[in-house]
Amino acid sequence: MSGNLEDVFLAIVSCIRSRPTFFAERLYKSMKGMGTNDDTLIRIMVSRAEIDMEDIKKQFFKKYGKTLYSFIKSDVSGDYRNILLELCGAEK
Repeated sequence: MSGNLEDVFLAIVSCIRSRPTFFAERLYKSMKGMGTNDDTLIRIMVSRAEIDMEDIKKQFFKKYGKTLYSFIKSDVSGDYRNILLELCGAEK
């Protein structure tokens, strides 16, 4: 099986098993290390903000030991950060 097809199947299985964990992992990967994958970060934050963001935030903290709010706050800046933090919701 080609690498790309395998990655797609693994992503589907991961999403089926736990959608909040799937999105928490994608958010982490979009911000870790040097640079930010803005397309992924924006797409997930906007599309999940009113659906299951609270569950995603819980899984993010459980998996990475840091709140999604604090991760965003330390990774991006300016109005972009303010908008993402609003979409994320209050830090708990």
